[in-house]
Amino acid sequence: MNSDKTSGRSRLALTLRLAAAATALFVALSFGLPSSAGAASRIKDIVDFEGIRENQLVGYGLVVGLDKTGDKLLNNHFTMESLRSMLNRLGVQTNDAILKSTNVAAVMVTANMPAFARQGSRIDVTVSSLGDAKNLLGGTLLVTPMLGADGEVYAVAQGQLAVGGFTAQGNAETVTKGVPTSGRIANGAIVEREVAFEIGDMDVVKLSLKNPDFTTARRISQAVNAFLGTTAARPSDPKTVQLHVPDNYRNNVVNLLTDVEQLRVEPDQMARVLIDEQSGTIVMGENVRISTVAIAQGSLTIRITETPQVSQPGPFAEVGTTTTVDRTDVQIDEGQDKRLTVFNEGVTLQDLVNGLNALGIGPRDLITILQAIKAAGALQAEIQVM
Repeated sequence: MNSDKTSGRSRLALTLRLAAAATALFVALSFGLPSSAGAASRIKDIVDFEGIRENQLVGYGLVVGLDKTGDKLLNNHFTMESLRSMLNRLGVQTNDAILKSTNVAAVMVTANMPAFARQGSRIDVTVSSLGDAKNLLGGTLLVTPMLGADGEVYAVAQGQLAVGGFTAQGNAETVTKGVPTSGRIANGAIVEREVAFEIGDMDVVKLSLKNPDFTTARRISQAVNAFLGTTAARPSDPKTVQLHVPDNYRNNVVNLLTDVEQLRVEPDQMARVLIDEQSGTIVMGENVRISTVAIAQGSLTIRITETPQVSQPGPFAEVGTTTTVDRTDVQIDEGQDKRLTVFNEGVTLQDLVNGLNALGIGPRDLITILQAIKAAGALQAEIQVM
């Protein structure tokens, strides 16, 4: 009997030791493993590579086939002249003719030609009414040259419009959804001219940060150098990191950029408060700090309510007239329920929001308070009014 108890205790002790060892191993592995880079971003998401950019195109054209919702030619002379010019080029003489069609609309055509777009590839275009057309639904864009900033034709657009909005009109009411005077043509333009740029022959590639910052630029260069095992990358300013192409990537810059853009870096950010006074929107970064400051917010509100009452004489009264008697109710709110709140030095953004919410402060009042805290020198952040 004693031997059974002894063996049971031995098994229990062994089980406990194994559990303790497993726990210690789990803790050791947990501390040994690298922490998950939850705040880290890929380099391709925070930088732009030199030369890899879009080019904006614009053109002027005509949309035909509308259901009497186009421009009024008598009111839009540019539409009439464009229509006459097009018909004359097609062999239809209309110099002295009076055009009264309402199925034509003058439009502006815009598009973004992506980087390395080759001749013959297609891009999407956006068509927007230029005159007093009411609806472009069902219209067809005629051949429209798309010009670049240098005045050269880089694409030609044509096709059926896809309009998301619509207008329904009756004798007494009109319903409009979306913007019926604007539409898109998927793959509506064909690239006719390429933008010359050879990335494979580059010796130095510049990485342009979307949000310039000294710390982020240095972190990017450190991550790239650690991956390449050389000092090929160095920040030249808070906006630019220069990457010299290593010998093993010579004439193979595409593979270099493919490897570099997948590296992860934790971007840094300035302590900044963005304020949009028109909409009352406030955006604060996580690094915003407040020095020791006391905040009180209260307002005097006077509400006057007029409730006129009708006074008339009693039944069968021989004298008296019916009259209106003024009744005025005046209420004064001095904001006595507001309290003084003290924020200690180094409070976080969450502490600031919680404290101001406790005072019952809305976004509009918060804008004024933040500006006052900044004027007092207690807000350790930059305020930017949009």
